Amino acid sequence: MPELIFQIAIIVAKIVLLTFMVVLPLVPLSVYFERRFSAVIQDRVGPNRVGIPLTLFGFKKDFHLFGLVQPIADGLKLFLKEDFTPAHVRKAFYWMAPALTVVPALITVCVVPFGSPISIFGHTEKLVIADLDIGPLFVFSVASLSVYGITLAGWSSNSKFPFIGGVRSTAQMISYEIALGLSIIPVLMYYGDLNLSTIVQQQADHGWLLLPLWGHDADHTFISKLLFWFPAAIAFLIFTISIFAETNRMPFDLPECETELVGGYHTEYSSMKFAMFFMGEYAAMVIGSALIITLFLGGWSIGFGLDAMVAKLHIGDFYFGGLVHLGCFMTKLIGFILFFILVRWTVPRFRYDQLMKLGWVVFFEAALINVFLAALIVAAPQLEKTIIGVGAVLLVIVTAAVIWVAKVSEETPKVLRA
Repeated sequence: MPELIFQIAIIVAKIVLLTFMVVLPLVPLSVYFERRFSAVIQDRVGPNRVGIPLTLFGFKKDFHLFGLVQPIADGLKLFLKEDFTPAHVRKAFYWMAPALTVVPALITVCVVPFGSPISIFGHTEKLVIADLDIGPLFVFSVASLSVYGITLAGWSSNSKFPFIGGVRSTAQMISYEIALGLSIIPVLMYYGDLNLSTIVQQQADHGWLLLPLWGHDADHTFISKLLFWFPAAIAFLIFTISIFAETNRMPFDLPECETELVGGYHTEYSSMKFAMFFMGEYAAMVIGSALIITLFLGGWSIGFGLDAMVAKLHIGDFYFGGLVHLGCFMTKLIGFILFFILVRWTVPRFRYDQLMKLGWVVFFEAALINVFLAALIVAAPQLEKTIIGVGAVLLVIVTAAVIWVAKVSEETPKVLRA
């Protein structure tokens, strides 16, 4: 019984620390980064005044703190606004929709490994809430539920433009989920495991998937890792762009395209319900970035053979190397969030037909061909040279055939004559 209580206490502590003290604060911070970064790109100042009002307590100056208190001010403003519910909406689904966009993104946090195990008083604990052996499948299955929130928001509003935004989002997310799932198959084939902690540990020992520069041995030769870098790079490109589409981020924010749909699926929302949609978007961006880092960029690994040494750092019985790895993971995560923001303020929005064509005609076929390319490279050491040659020729023929079919099926634009 005491052991069970201890295990429950550890799980609760992980949920509180990793979800509510590590991931959740990144959501308002991402909004702050967005506003400051966009200001730098557009040669503006951005939020830099909101801070601690020390003049209220008799001091001569306020402490601005670089505007870092701005997200708190924004949250208070949204919390204190009138929560207006239009009379014509379907109320139960209207209230349910915002929660369905936030909750799935936060649930997926539980399988992300934030650092290597830490040890104290002889007890070792992994820095992951639930170390499941089906990590990526769990993330995809739960994260896909967020489409219901956006669809219900558009449908329950009983308004034309939100409904169109909800339908767009449904088609968009379903389209890119296929490419998203296919793109990581080469990664899972290469590591032979669905456990995210195991995948990160292998990258720490034998080089990151996109930086295979250390840990060479008989099973992981430099040549084999270099050959696999090509399908890995293709998978990374497809996976990253698909995450942009899945999170409705620019240039794929067609469901809330204000030039056509007023505000899209959340037009009829106000106060904290409106804020929850943005919380869901930024939470999904944080989790998407964490998944990209975990699969392709080493996760918590510092790299270059330093991880084993860092894991041995200790003060007495407290081995704190996992906390150093947690810091490394958060640094990578913030860097990738800034990359998301940079893309939003640099790349113009796609047309909807371009978005669907990219998902179905380009990414779906490219991800499928990439699976066969990765399989050929992974199986090459166990195959005869003749079989490898035949497989390579067939792969080239199939790739050429797919490109030709996509090309000839494309409609030629009609020229309007006066």
